[in-house]
Amino acid sequence: MSHLTRYEFNTARRGTRWLLSSPQRLHAAVLSSFPSELTQSAEDGRILWRLDSRPHQTLLYMVSPHRPDLTHLVEETGWPRIREWETRDYDPLLTRLAPGQRWTFRLTANPAQSRRRSETASRSQRFGHVTVAQQTQWLLDRVQKHGFAVVEGKSKEPDVAVQGRHTWKFTRSGQTVTIATVVFEGTLEVTDPAALRFALINGIGPAKGYGCGLLTLAAAR
Repeated sequence: MSHLTRYEFNTARRGTRWLLSSPQRLHAAVLSSFPSELTQSAEDGRILWRLDSRPHQTLLYMVSPHRPDLTHLVEETGWPRIREWETRDYDPLLTRLAPGQRWTFRLTANPAQSRRRSETASRSQRFGHVTVAQQTQWLLDRVQKHGFAVVEGKSKEPDVAVQGRHTWKFTRSGQTVTIATVVFEGTLEVTDPAALRFALINGIGPAKGYGCGLLTLAAAR
């Protein structure tokens, strides 16, 4: 069984500001929502999360194979006396996916490619795509294997837009890690329900542990 969770941060609290300043801290906080034996990938998916920042609201979305307990987040970054979190069964949406359906979507991803830095380099490295055109093409190149197509908009261009970009830098094991994230929004059409279902619970692209890869759907208007 899969679960979709929505949690709102109280951005006036010091704990929130500290947590939101690092995807590594957020990653640890998300994993702390489960007993250690439930943090590994399972047949019915892995733990995915995404931070959605709006002018007056900061939301954490999670998809997970097990129901989370966000008590620690509420106590440190929420409104302990008046609000908790919302978790609902994700399976009804997953099971009703069918070819031809259209949905609006939102995805935070890390568009990147692996290549060698030079001809003499022995190992390949991951390099992030820089321009909006490169980042958009990165997504379009992957939609088919994830069971959907991006529909054409009124101008006959793919109905997808980059709505936000951010570069994170943090230290891991003594080294600086840089992750460039992109928020995509658009309209998709289901072509392979099983493949799309897999993408929804296992994510798209790299850096899934740091808030990338979570695709969510909403009814198309």
